[in-house]
Amino acid sequence: MKTKLTLSLIAISLGLTACNSNQANSNSSSDSTASTAPDTTSYPPVETQKPNSDYKPAFNGQTRIAGAKTSTAYEGKVIAEGLKSPWGIVSLPDGRFLITEKEGDLRIAGTDGKLSEPIKGLPAVNSSGQGGLLGLKLDPDFESNRMVYWVFSDNTPSGTLTAVAKGKLSADEKSIEDAKVIYQATPAHKGNLHYGGRIVFDKEGNIIFSTGERSDLETRPLAQDLNAALGKILRITKDGQPAPGNPFIGQSNVRPEIYSYGHRNPQGLALHPETGDLWETEFGPRGGDELNRIQAGKNYGWPTITYGIEYKGDRVGEGIQQKEGLEQPVYYWDPVLSPSGITFYTGQNIPEWKNNLFICGLSSTHIARIILKDNKVVGEERLLGNEGQRFRDITQGKDGALYAITDIGKLYKIDKK
Repeated sequence: MKTKLTLSLIAISLGLTACNSNQANSNSSSDSTASTAPDTTSYPPVETQKPNSDYKPAFNGQTRIAGAKTSTAYEGKVIAEGLKSPWGIVSLPDGRFLITEKEGDLRIAGTDGKLSEPIKGLPAVNSSGQGGLLGLKLDPDFESNRMVYWVFSDNTPSGTLTAVAKGKLSADEKSIEDAKVIYQATPAHKGNLHYGGRIVFDKEGNIIFSTGERSDLETRPLAQDLNAALGKILRITKDGQPAPGNPFIGQSNVRPEIYSYGHRNPQGLALHPETGDLWETEFGPRGGDELNRIQAGKNYGWPTITYGIEYKGDRVGEGIQQKEGLEQPVYYWDPVLSPSGITFYTGQNIPEWKNNLFICGLSSTHIARIILKDNKVVGEERLLGNEGQRFRDITQGKDGALYAITDIGKLYKIDKK
């Protein structure tokens, strides 16, 4: 009798373990009802699909790290619809949001779901392909000067290019006044892909923004060319001049605005809230999406090294993943995440998310929660995977909640239940 009872208890225990494992492998839905008790369990990696290549990581934990699961009950709910291909979002001082729309307009969205009429007065954009009105940031002194800075795809006689502009939000919030282009990432190219387009302010008040290498085979090598602004992280003043302290200032045949190089299409930039380090996400080709910690003057390898392959299946270049003098990504995805906007969580509503990085996934249709420790990824979770949305950008609101926009025009609030 004791033997039968023992075997029954073992069977029940194994069954519960299997249920927990299966639950950990599934995408987090928009409505989490997990216990608020701390969860220190290590789950299987969230990625279960076959990779595109047989490439091996350079170190343990560089890809397919252990899964994680938020123990606090949270929910993701749509609070606004009707945005037209939104691309960038920032929180205004009063708790509302300023949002770029790809076709060339700005809008203001309230937490009540109310959308403003389009804000006019911005320079024309080329919205074909991946171009348009892209990332934006408020001036650190916005409350006193009302200045807004944005990135967009600009038309020139030689083709399109990534540009940065600034202007003042009018008192009635209907227009941008005195809009001015302060920087153009040359050379221009007759194509409509890989503009990069994210922008942040550093602690000195300088602008850091990203440019893509424009995708085509003839422009790819420019990511390695220090006399071209393509495939770079650039650092400039509010007037568009090279920022003091940049790593290549004073060197001949090198653009002094360059901060780092060897990038493919970086669409995520964020400063760590405690260390101040700059973190970046960029698209790989077929596989090889990257998370990088950006350091001044470093070469991040594209297209010389990559963990991805060409879309048609061939190797990129020599097909190598490591080379002396080229930086390894802190983390990479294969299959791709298609990472766009990113933000660090500093709110108090869900303490276990403190200093975690949240990454918008496009083709992967989820938000990735990345847990960092000592500049390494130690856990990954998928949020809102059941929503089926291409998440484009994310920010933290004044209320401590996360807010994310999607390509079809939805604004989500993600917060504790």
